[in-house]
Amino acid sequence: MLDLSGAWRFRYSTRADLPDDFAVPDFADAGWDILPVPAHWQLHGYGAPAYTNVQYPFPVDPPYVPDENPTGDYRRTFAVPDGFLTQGSRALLRFEGVDSAFRVWVNGTEVGTSVGSRLPTEFDVTNALRVDGENVIAARVHQWSSASYLEDQDMWWLSGIFREVLLLSRPPDGVQDVFVHADYAATTGTGTLRVDTPAPARVRVPELGVDAASNQEISAGPVEPWSAEVPRLYDMEVVAEGTEGSPVETVQLRIGFRSVTIADGVFTVNGRPVKLRGVNRHEFSPDRGRAVTAQDMLADVLLMKRHNINAVRTSHYPPHPAFLDLCDEYGLWVVAECDLETHGFFLVDWRDNPSDDPRWQEAMIDRVTRTVERDKNHPSVVLWSLGNESGTGQNLTAMADWVRERDPSRPIHYEHDWSCRDVDVYSRMYATHDEVAAISTRSESPLDDPLLDERRRAMPFVLCEYAHAMGNGPGGLLEYQQLFESSPRCMGGFIWEWIDHGLRQRDDRGRARYGYGGDFGEQVHDGNFVADGLLFPDRSPSPGLLDYAAVIAQVRIEPAVLGVRVSNRFDFRDLADVAFRWAHEVDGVETAAGDLDVPSLGPGESAVVALPSAATEAGGGPGERWVTVAAALQRSAPWAKAGHLITRGQVQLAAPDAAGSRSAGSRSAGSRSMGGKSMGGKSMGGN
Repeated sequence: MLDLSGAWRFRYSTRADLPDDFAVPDFADAGWDILPVPAHWQLHGYGAPAYTNVQYPFPVDPPYVPDENPTGDYRRTFAVPDGFLTQGSRALLRFEGVDSAFRVWVNGTEVGTSVGSRLPTEFDVTNALRVDGENVIAARVHQWSSASYLEDQDMWWLSGIFREVLLLSRPPDGVQDVFVHADYAATTGTGTLRVDTPAPARVRVPELGVDAASNQEISAGPVEPWSAEVPRLYDMEVVAEGTEGSPVETVQLRIGFRSVTIADGVFTVNGRPVKLRGVNRHEFSPDRGRAVTAQDMLADVLLMKRHNINAVRTSHYPPHPAFLDLCDEYGLWVVAECDLETHGFFLVDWRDNPSDDPRWQEAMIDRVTRTVERDKNHPSVVLWSLGNESGTGQNLTAMADWVRERDPSRPIHYEHDWSCRDVDVYSRMYATHDEVAAISTRSESPLDDPLLDERRRAMPFVLCEYAHAMGNGPGGLLEYQQLFESSPRCMGGFIWEWIDHGLRQRDDRGRARYGYGGDFGEQVHDGNFVADGLLFPDRSPSPGLLDYAAVIAQVRIEPAVLGVRVSNRFDFRDLADVAFRWAHEVDGVETAAGDLDVPSLGPGESAVVALPSAATEAGGGPGERWVTVAAALQRSAPWAKAGHLITRGQVQLAAPDAAGSRSAGSRSAGSRSMGGKSMGGKSMGGN
């Protein structure tokens, strides 16, 4: 693999009808600017960002877009390293993400075109490539295309080559595709493995002693299952062997054994019901837009884990592939969403909506195909999502049919069709507490079609978006969480959204601020609606995130008679790795502290633990008295060090009487459960 990211020559135009003479190798580009790849050109001074939520920033006249169509021309030279291509090898030029449509030439030969901004594209450039000497790649990227009608997500309109560009060398008899089916039987604790490849190959999992042929079911014996709480991965090799038995190509994967099922209307993984404590995540940096770095992605995953979040919906497109690697490694349930949204057709009463127009069917199936094929081997992906806010129609049905045929091991999600005709889970946005309460008991208003109504009532329920985190939001979190936990039907939900999309600006005096819609001279925009995240643009936690962390904490500490009730809300883990400590405080000043012995409760278990007399009778003079019980990591985890605070709960003690005695363990109405995080020496959280 040769990484072709870096400095490219760049020329910007406000129109698309330009000659393509720039693609010839000897074109004089010395006067062009230099633009980094990956990047969005609007964030480097070419054109301007524009934010819309629902409306398109151009007239809705599908499939046409304006003639004034900002266009970026890119050029890069490179040499192929010695030995990069061998006899019969193919050279593939891979673009991980280009917004929105582009054409590509290599050494003056056009090798292809593509759309689908957040999806990869590979071009076979074998015949166009020069093994000796200099090669020239030329690419023309258009901001608008017919595909823009399928990409009306709630986000900034930003253009260009914003993910990596790679040149791959592939042997003729290599591993052309891999589809891993690693299932787990909870009743026996054993795993089965089937690795589908187009041509025969060897499958090796050294840790399990597996060395077998592909395209057959393999008994892996006892295995440790993968879950978001215990993300156990195994190293696997898939080896294509030549006629002499020597390896031609080896593909290395990290696999996790797990099974996803809907049993009696309940969403389960590895035989256990799972509650999603999730967020909707756009890719975002205040300086780079969607051209996120490895550090950005890791920061997101670590912050999620440290704030008790266990699930991510990739709103509303496939993320950078490295993000899903992190979800596999650190443990997050993922709803993998297709790069599809046609929300702006709502403003014209869904007239000519692509979702129900057969002329768009191939394009829409292409998007879900590329989503599934890219991400199918990630154990963290537990649901496929057809897209977002695209109305209803026959093309969504065709997409669902294709996914179900290709990968029946994962349920299908799509929110905008409340009849749930094509999906496996009932999904809603922003349903009220009362409506969620009705759905949780299957007493919601019926559909007109009795067969569809019966089918929907048998489905698990998820709030794919709720508790909009804008301004003083999110609100009502505790009530929602209580509803989720009250019903096996409720899978949980995903807060809208993870991070504010504020783009960094500087005024004439160099002072920084975060801009939103309308701050870049755009006439069509949706204002500050893009500033609605649990994180501020610099990835510092908002009070809303701290509140959410407290509400969804998987360890719960609440007042009880003569002590505290400790509950384990994990789906798979016991509390053996959690340490508990009490602290007695008077008017906020700690006067005594000690360890609290709590049994290693299993998932879903709880116990009342007595507070020691040292906690309830500690001195310190008159004042308001509290005992705080904190739960923290006993040992370091990959995402946090030992001592990281998971949650805490408080019990208020009665004031001492005139004689100085105290009522041990007495409570007031002020008793409460609190949660939060210890990061950088600061204690955060509490509800």
